[in-house]
Amino acid sequence: MRFERRDHPSRALTIAAPIGAVLAALIVAGLLIAIAGANPIRAYGLILKGAFGSRLGISETLTRTTPLILTGLAAAVAFRARLWNIGGEGQFYLGALAVAAFGMIPAIGALPAPLAILLCLIAGAVVGMILLLVPLGLRLKFGVDEVVTTLLLNFVAVLFVSLMIEGAMKDPLAFGWPQSVPVPEAAELPKLLARSRLHAGLLIALVMAVVVWWLQSRTVFGMRSRAAGLNPRAAAFAGVPLGRTLIAVACLSGGLAGLAGAIEVMGVKGYVTTDLSPNYGYSGIVIAMLANLNPIGVIAAALFSAVMFVGADSMSRALSIPSYIADVTVAMSLLTMLVAIFLAQYRIRR
Repeated sequence: MRFERRDHPSRALTIAAPIGAVLAALIVAGLLIAIAGANPIRAYGLILKGAFGSRLGISETLTRTTPLILTGLAAAVAFRARLWNIGGEGQFYLGALAVAAFGMIPAIGALPAPLAILLCLIAGAVVGMILLLVPLGLRLKFGVDEVVTTLLLNFVAVLFVSLMIEGAMKDPLAFGWPQSVPVPEAAELPKLLARSRLHAGLLIALVMAVVVWWLQSRTVFGMRSRAAGLNPRAAAFAGVPLGRTLIAVACLSGGLAGLAGAIEVMGVKGYVTTDLSPNYGYSGIVIAMLANLNPIGVIAAALFSAVMFVGADSMSRALSIPSYIADVTVAMSLLTMLVAIFLAQYRIRR
């Protein structure tokens, strides 16, 4: 038996691959739930009920979906151009810290709310860009593998955030708790639903998904980034400026991750702590792969992950099963998605 690459995978196969991957992951996770002594059908029903069965559940699911869309887009944009950005977590944290630092300027709090929000969002995105441009510069200049540098910069960024919120940016009114000064009221994102945490950042994330889709499918930049990912040598021979293209990709990818951190602070927390992110940056990698690097698919993949994480808490309380089953399901989804992508691109010959 051998594997033979398909010339042109059908659209039906391309669409069926992620759906089949998720179903396979749910079957495997269902077996684990059964081993734990619970009914898998009831468990999944409780997960859906926890995520969508109440006003609070819906708002929390959509609130958690927001940063996952942006970090998923950040990974998808970079991976399409073969820029392996594993540093979404660090970019997320520094984007959040930039908002808190920017908000310490007295003039920001005195600005009209729309202008203050816009400036803080830009600050978070720019810092995320800078953090990714450093590893890219090392790759272009010295050939350093960006997988290593972006991954290690995550730890540097989180430690730097810890240093700042324990020192120069520590809130004197936090009773010694390590957190930054709060974001000015003018820079807080408006709520979409009264008495909930759901904020306007969701709309920003959805708009950014559409913008990224348009950039990748309707512009010269999208064509160049795709060419750089498929075959860099052929792209360079065809006249694609690889260096400039990768710099643009890094700015977009790092900016999206930094924007995710800025929105999380401005819409949910109001200040920066070292537990601000439950691994949103790393989860973005899984979401990008589940979406097959498609910006619109990222929305569905982010919603699926948010449903699993939010609904798993309700299921855990009802059935006395560890909520870590959500992490197992999402991780299995990634593994099965990789297999599905391979089978969509290759056929088995005897």
